[in-house]
Amino acid sequence: MIRLNVKDHMSLGKYVLKWSLLAGFVGLLVGSACALFLWSLHEATDTRHDNPWLLFLLPIGGLAIGAMYQWLGKTVEAGNNLVMDEIHEAGGGVPARMAPLVLIGTVATHLFGGSAGREGTAIQMGGAIASAMTRSPFLSWLNQPDVRTMLICGVAAGFGGVFGTPLTGAVFALEVLAIGRMSYEALIPSLIASVVSDWACQAWGIHHQFYFVPSMHAVDPVGLIAHLDWLLLLKVMIAGVAFGLASMFFAELTHGIGKLFKKFIKVPMIRPFIGGFLVIGMVYLLGTRDYLGLGVTNPDGGVSIVSCFTDGGATPLSWWWKLLFTAVTLGAGFKGGEVTPLFFIGAALGNTCAWVLGAPVDLFAAIGFVAVFAGATNTPLACTIMGIELFGPQHVVYLAAGCFIAYLFSGHSGIYLSQRIGTPKLEKDLPELASLRNVREMKKKSD
Repeated sequence: MIRLNVKDHMSLGKYVLKWSLLAGFVGLLVGSACALFLWSLHEATDTRHDNPWLLFLLPIGGLAIGAMYQWLGKTVEAGNNLVMDEIHEAGGGVPARMAPLVLIGTVATHLFGGSAGREGTAIQMGGAIASAMTRSPFLSWLNQPDVRTMLICGVAAGFGGVFGTPLTGAVFALEVLAIGRMSYEALIPSLIASVVSDWACQAWGIHHQFYFVPSMHAVDPVGLIAHLDWLLLLKVMIAGVAFGLASMFFAELTHGIGKLFKKFIKVPMIRPFIGGFLVIGMVYLLGTRDYLGLGVTNPDGGVSIVSCFTDGGATPLSWWWKLLFTAVTLGAGFKGGEVTPLFFIGAALGNTCAWVLGAPVDLFAAIGFVAVFAGATNTPLACTIMGIELFGPQHVVYLAAGCFIAYLFSGHSGIYLSQRIGTPKLEKDLPELASLRNVREMKKKSD
């Protein structure tokens, strides 16, 4: 006989009501901030395309960004890692100034041509806004677990709002905290925050890029296993190894360049100044501006994320050039995220892998789009869901295979140094878990 525990279900009802209000408000504020950010980013990108001479101001822009953080943002310079550290172990909270500083710094980076993304900015804005809310007199009754949940909601809202992928935002905020281990205690609040953030962002008139992948609409979504092409699945797994290695190389190169700048240039504000000249030099060395900015579209008809979904839409080394431009930009101290460049790297590498393996270009570009991101952030589940949200469910098995293989072959590296190692990727690594944690901690301190 089934017994209904009224008291327990009343407590669950109160929990859902409480977090519907709190997480919903976080989502509303963060989604509105994401709308402002995306609008600003769009205007900055259009302005740069209309005024190519702005690239020559990249060193000056870098100097201004460096000076702004040196004078006003020393406490928030850790960026995403600071937000994640606060979720793991409460400290002084995330300063509210992080939100405007990272927004201004990222828009300036894109205005002058730096190769960067937007997820880092959205996550930092979300964390700063959520943290500021917890310090409000109206929410002084929140306990420490509640504060942690609010910060997770901020991360989910930032990610879901900036990419228009609310389910991915909710799962990403929980999965990204620890490699190989995911906790569900904030699942409902993070889902509410991410969904409301996406709704708020769209309510402000912001629209996201639509990706049409013909190969992913060629089969009946019912009975996916029955429609599997086993040879194609093998090719996806081979490409997944390449995606994972590219993820690892991107993370290690970005951290390594950052260390070099800090070792040889002791004044922080000078680092992006020098980095700006390096980016300009690479532009003229290659003779193209295809690898500047976000790279979602290219009004000049060059390589972009969208072009990578078409045959001949990328060169065999497009993925490498975008990787190098982004590693130099972020390693030098410019602001922005890594994820959109990772989309570019993955789609371009997928385009190349499709050509080498004799596979559908658009399908492999879509798989690479999410798989390189999965390897670099160690979030295979969130990235599989993102593939479904962006491209549809028709080839979810291929998407999942690409993301999971890339996650495995990226090792224990990652773009977020504050990401903990919950469960090693191989059983033989269990005795080395403590040393792996120490290595990541040393990297974070040196960065």
